[in-house]
Amino acid sequence: MKKTESLLLGLGCLSLSFGSFAEDEAMTVQVKRLSMATAQSMAQAAVTACEKEGIQIGVTVVDRNGIPQAVLRNTVAPPITLPISKDKAYAAVMFNVPTSQLADRANTPIGRVPGVVMSAGAVPVLVGGSLLGAIGVSGAPTGETDEMCAQAGLDAVIDDLEMEE
Repeated sequence: MKKTESLLLGLGCLSLSFGSFAEDEAMTVQVKRLSMATAQSMAQAAVTACEKEGIQIGVTVVDRNGIPQAVLRNTVAPPITLPISKDKAYAAVMFNVPTSQLADRANTPIGRVPGVVMSAGAVPVLVGGSLLGAIGVSGAPTGETDEMCAQAGLDAVIDDLEMEE
């Protein structure tokens, strides 16, 4: 009888320890995402900012996984601006930094991975410590100007995103 009681007591303690672990550890993770309307607003604001400078661009807003949500191209911007803007945005979201900060890594094995462009022109979308995506621009004479337009796209919505936080 004592062996049975000891075994039951031991199993009870074991189940309590697993139970408290399960209660401490969430079974799911909630992920915030940009709405399609927000992504479109960002893209349009970037196009408008570059148009004010007389520059025709392509812009891509990606989600936190690097998947495009909004893509725009000025009518006369070269078609190549779209894949470059996408690859810049992808790099920004994967490394969670503006692509201007990745230039020193561009000529490394990671910088030659297909689909990753590590030159200036994209910024991550960070709100309240959460990475929501990135916006990438291509078509300006310099990467710095591309990044300025990408930042203008982000600036157009950042206050509203932070207020929602």
